[in-house]
Amino acid sequence: MHMVRVMSFTLEQRVYIEDTDFGGIVYYVNYLKFMERARTEMLRSLGFSQQSLSADNVLFVVSQLESRYLQPACLDDELLVEAAIEASGAAKLLFKQSIRRKSDSELLCTAHVTVVCVSADSKKPRRLPSGLKICVTETIEPSTDRSGVKGAG
Repeated sequence: MHMVRVMSFTLEQRVYIEDTDFGGIVYYVNYLKFMERARTEMLRSLGFSQQSLSADNVLFVVSQLESRYLQPACLDDELLVEAAIEASGAAKLLFKQSIRRKSDSELLCTAHVTVVCVSADSKKPRRLPSGLKICVTETIEPSTDRSGVKGAG
C-alpha cells in the first residue's frame, strides 16, 4: 500500500439530543456516523459526491475500523470531525480520523478506517476510479510509513 499524507478535512458537527443516551452523553455508535459524514464531505470537496460516484457504479464500504474513545462528547457540544487520507491502494483508502471538542480542542475519539471501493451492481471490489486515484495522488505527499521507512508501503 502506498503511504500518503493529505491536508486534512474538518467538518463541524453539533451534538443534538438524537445523538445522546439518557445521560446526555453521545452514544458511541454516533461517533462513527460523524466520521462517515466527514469522509463523505471530504470526497465531495475533492469533486466526488455520492451521486457522481453512484452514477459511475462506485460504492465505498468500510472493511476495517479501529476506534478509541478517550473523552465523552455531550449534548450541544460543537465538534470538529477530522478526516485525512493516510494511505491508498488499488481499491482502498485508509483514513485517519479524530473528533475534538471545538471549545477546548479536547481529543475525544480517534479512528483508523479502511474503505474498499466496490462495484455498486456486483458488490465486488474494484479499482478506485482513475479520477479519484489521480486526485488523491496529486493532493498527497509521500510520508513515513509505520515502519519508519520513507516512501515505503
